[in-house]
Amino acid sequence: MRLFAKPKPPEDHPAFSDLPVTMVTLEHGGLQAAVHVAGALAPGRVPLVCVAGYHRNMSDFADFLPLWRRFAGECPAVLIDLPGRGRSSHRLRSADYGSPRDAQEIAQIAMALGIERAVFLGQGYGGQVLMLLAAQHPRLMSGCVLIDAGPVTSPRGIVRLRNNMRYIDGLRGRKQVMAGLRRMLAGDHPGTGDDRLEQLALRTHWLDRRGRARPLYDPALIRALDAFSLDDVLAAQWPLFDALGSVPLMLLRTQLTDQLHRETFEEMVRRRPDAPALTIVGQGSPALLDEADEVAEIAHFAKQASEHEMAA
Repeated sequence: MRLFAKPKPPEDHPAFSDLPVTMVTLEHGGLQAAVHVAGALAPGRVPLVCVAGYHRNMSDFADFLPLWRRFAGECPAVLIDLPGRGRSSHRLRSADYGSPRDAQEIAQIAMALGIERAVFLGQGYGGQVLMLLAAQHPRLMSGCVLIDAGPVTSPRGIVRLRNNMRYIDGLRGRKQVMAGLRRMLAGDHPGTGDDRLEQLALRTHWLDRRGRARPLYDPALIRALDAFSLDDVLAAQWPLFDALGSVPLMLLRTQLTDQLHRETFEEMVRRRPDAPALTIVGQGSPALLDEADEVAEIAHFAKQASEHEMAA
């Protein structure tokens, strides 16, 4: 049995430089979740709570936050690292990882912060967790933004993630590691310069003194993907998507993603014709959320959902 553990990136790791955190202790004794709060949580302000993808962490929203502040005014944003990601504790047992528990713990974090209602934004796996949250705690959710997330998971995306992370883990030396990370990211963000790709690479890894890539996630998360193959047909979870039926919803998909098939996205739009739906052109997962137009649309949606909440 493992002890609770926290990843140990350097204290000055650049991906976290503008994201100081508070540690929230969860019900499973000793397990802590890292939370960054931008703005003031106060009565009458419905915050935006952001959850990153499967093995990813709050640094995926580092470019989003300054734009959010520009367009959302005083509306606070809360970034959460799920257990096993970023600066949160790793779980005691590998078998304890799973979206139902992650959803329960997001509700615990909201309670600890005094959040009674919020608009939630989730990328990839984070969006799937939010669908469960809507089913488990419907009164907590004032609105929901799903990015590359839906009720049908693509096995191609799962297998590619597993293979990519295993490949990076096997590299040695800073030059080789960074070249591998740049190649991996260039497929999702074509046309992006090497300096920017290296900046993005440090959102999932840090380099030790020997130049080896150390993950900013629990390696058990990647081992859990061993059972998947490209030929798998994963069960659709449309009832979970339908749990969002009474919640204001916004749907986004990156053009190059392999996490959410276009046909699934189109069916989601068909089922929720009231939901604003956008495609982020020229990107794959995760969406960088560094363009003013995209963040302005999200802020506008969140404002409308909040006003609907206050009027209800």
